[in-house]
Amino acid sequence: MTITRRDFLKIAAATGGVAVAGTSVVTSVLGLGKKPVSLPQYVPTTCEMCFWRCGVIAKVVDGKVVKLDGNPLHPNSRGKLCARGHGGIGLLYDPDRLKTPLINTGKRGEAKFKKVSWDEALGFVADKMQKIKEQYGAESIALLTHGTVSTYFMHLLQAFGSPNFAMPSFALCRGARGVAFEVTFGEDVGNPERLDLKNSKVVVLIGSHLGENAHNSQCQEFAEAVGRGATVIVVDPRFSTAAGKAKYWLPIKPGTDLALLLSWINLIIQEELYDKEYVAKYTVGFNEVASSVKQYTPEWAEKETEIPTSLIVETARIIGKNKPHVLIHPGRHTAWYSDNVQRQRAVAILTALLGAYGRPGGIYLTPKKKLEPVFLSENNYPEPQKPAINKGNYPFAGEEGVTHEIVRATLTEQPYPIKAWFITGTNIMKAMPDQRQTLQAVQKLDLLVAVDMMPYDGVMLADVVLPECTYLERHDDLFTVKERAFGVSIRQPVIQPMYDTKPGWWIAKELGKKLDLENYFPWNTFEDFLKIKAQAWGIDYSELAKKGYIDFPESAKPYILPGEDFKFKTPSGKIELYSKELKENGFDPVPRYTKHEQPPEGWFRLIYGRAPVHTFSRTTNNPSLWELMEENVAWINAKVAKRLGVKQGDYIVLVNQDGVKSNKVRAKVTERIRPDCIYLVHGFGSTSKLLRKAYLRGADDQQLITRYAIDQISGSVGMRVNFVKITKEV
Repeated sequence: MTITRRDFLKIAAATGGVAVAGTSVVTSVLGLGKKPVSLPQYVPTTCEMCFWRCGVIAKVVDGKVVKLDGNPLHPNSRGKLCARGHGGIGLLYDPDRLKTPLINTGKRGEAKFKKVSWDEALGFVADKMQKIKEQYGAESIALLTHGTVSTYFMHLLQAFGSPNFAMPSFALCRGARGVAFEVTFGEDVGNPERLDLKNSKVVVLIGSHLGENAHNSQCQEFAEAVGRGATVIVVDPRFSTAAGKAKYWLPIKPGTDLALLLSWINLIIQEELYDKEYVAKYTVGFNEVASSVKQYTPEWAEKETEIPTSLIVETARIIGKNKPHVLIHPGRHTAWYSDNVQRQRAVAILTALLGAYGRPGGIYLTPKKKLEPVFLSENNYPEPQKPAINKGNYPFAGEEGVTHEIVRATLTEQPYPIKAWFITGTNIMKAMPDQRQTLQAVQKLDLLVAVDMMPYDGVMLADVVLPECTYLERHDDLFTVKERAFGVSIRQPVIQPMYDTKPGWWIAKELGKKLDLENYFPWNTFEDFLKIKAQAWGIDYSELAKKGYIDFPESAKPYILPGEDFKFKTPSGKIELYSKELKENGFDPVPRYTKHEQPPEGWFRLIYGRAPVHTFSRTTNNPSLWELMEENVAWINAKVAKRLGVKQGDYIVLVNQDGVKSNKVRAKVTERIRPDCIYLVHGFGSTSKLLRKAYLRGADDQQLITRYAIDQISGSVGMRVNFVKITKEV
């Protein structure tokens, strides 16, 4: 007997939801005189193959996950999953998974591990932590973290007395965007971004590779917008997948994006294509912006960007004439150069001039729903004895912290030593720039603990490895979803944890016990905590467990109503085109163009991006996804390749300005990239021998990023400042 998708939905409707783990949707046995046939169970949960966290329905037969589908109730999936979402099964059954706690018996980095019990591993870690605290203070223990597991270890670290944690998601990804939109509108654009693509008449993508980053719901709406005839403008030195859907491809000279944006702003103001009523009612600082951008003419921008003046003018007019139904995509990975915040400020200002914030086709408003915070513990954290170092001296650094400040303090021991790192849910060797610097910092530590599911490059450096089970085997905290309406999503185990792996919450709780911090974990199981939280929020936990997602339709308020006296969360209550806040901190209140270094003759700017079938370096060993993309390739302009004698599929080596060489990588000879650039998909070239499929497959772009520029406003790290040359010496 089989149950189709249609059958499942009928059953779900009849039973008020889907089955949770350990229960059957239907109990029926074919009376054929044979072994009873086990019927599928359908268990809703939340994906963590990337940060989009789509709703998932897992099909389980005889305790084995055989299929994953998108939950049609969840707005991030809408019944569909990307390749990575389907690849969750590959992660679950990857034979290279970490299976038991490990302690390194050799020198740091040698990865000479012995298998140990959880009691021995946690006891070892707790003993080291106490000794470091006695000698240096609790603040000398830092956390580099990403993903859901961050919640538990940030809680543990703060209970222990350290405020020093940082996430790559801020300084190395979307931090500059968040700061830019917060000082302009009073809040960021959300995660996922609140983009009203389905109502956009014009979509502008500036280095945003929709279709390659595979942000599920966003890609679905982008496809719908294209199908309706929306005009797509792509600004990118590479002819991306999205550029193939565009009416206009602007192959911009890298490092000059701000010049294009300022010229667009200037022209839209000069030709009065901005939304006059919106600007007058909701913004401050228009005159200052108009005065500041006068110098940035399309003719001037052509010299900087190498985009023809006529094309700059034509695209600006299309943008202006279709206001407010215009989406200037705010991007996500915005860590490019030293002026990341000001570049994103220009995006925010242009959005405001078009009246596209809080309007159909632009960026919609945050849904209105008030939930009281429910903490893991009611106990107050001890007051740190030393100031936090995780934000450095960057006045607008976010709460997620700045990763390179942890590295810097570890290397310099200023303002005080950092002697231990926890790394949870992030591959530090593939996330952070200048791997040489990271390795030097690691060697200065007294303790390095890794909590992860796979033996990634960074995990191989650890003294102690604590294997976390996958998202399909555990509960995690409830997720609040802020799309057009507010909603709550659950993650719950589809099957029981395999091998000797444990959920992140369990690892943190048990380590807390070893550290005499048990009172900070006052619940027996995490599901107990989730039920308390659901009750506090007025949510029926059993209904949430059956459906996987519950929304609050009354919370939807996507647009500013006509004539509404809307207040923004800025000091003035209005959109701040001219930022007094930046001015008071010594920065330009209106973005000003700055030049960036260009590659010398014979060298190429290294640019990088994503693949729709991989999430950074975290899926390159996944058996399901590896079959779709085993390694990356180096995009080389066809004329350049001909001049250098490089043919399609040839193995080449890239050498950067500091003499660092890449692993061999195949050449992709194409006219779809500017002659002054080389492009790699990020995350390949693993050096972990325990990742048997990913080991030394392709080139590691992060290895070649030995230089970086710091945005002084936010601490955001600019990583597109490295140059490479090509050699055929393999």
